[in-house]
Amino acid sequence: LCFAQKDVFQLKDIEKIAPKEKGITSMSVKEILQSLVDDGMVDTDRIGTSNYFWAFPSKALHARKRKLEELESQFAESSQKKEALQKNIEKSKIGREDTVERAALIEELAALRQKKEQLKAEIDKYRECDPDVVEEMRQTNKIAKEAANRWTDNIFSIKSWAKRKFGFEESRIDKSFGIPEDLDYID
Repeated sequence: LCFAQKDVFQLKDIEKIAPKEKGITSMSVKEILQSLVDDGMVDTDRIGTSNYFWAFPSKALHARKRKLEELESQFAESSQKKEALQKNIEKSKIGREDTVERAALIEELAALRQKKEQLKAEIDKYRECDPDVVEEMRQTNKIAKEAANRWTDNIFSIKSWAKRKFGFEESRIDKSFGIPEDLDYID
């Protein structure tokens, strides 16, 4: 509408003209117009108390030209990157040609990697004899022993408190809480 008449309109003018000329229901004119403004296809400005709307063909042409220039520059940039990557690929291929010597080295590398894995598995088999692992086990056992003795001490303290506070017999406390009769500190 704005393109065809190359004029400036107010909303009420567009609401009258659009249903007649373009077949748009008058109820949806405001929505469509707002959508066109949001998309940048129609310009709007408030002058005094009125809002004016317009769209000139030259603006759309300039927008398309800018978009085309932007896309062309992106294409040129991408083409340059592609060429640089192709050159890098060609450089990388130098010295990596399939030769008998290279094939032999690749085969030797695979064999050495396999041997490394076998040796690693063998070392893992004898890991329990490693002095560092044995020392770590000793430290872990020491910490576990201290923790067990601490809990045993806590149980004895609670049993003593319960005997004093409630006058329970030790055997009754042991039976009620499932404490073994032979509970003692670990040496």
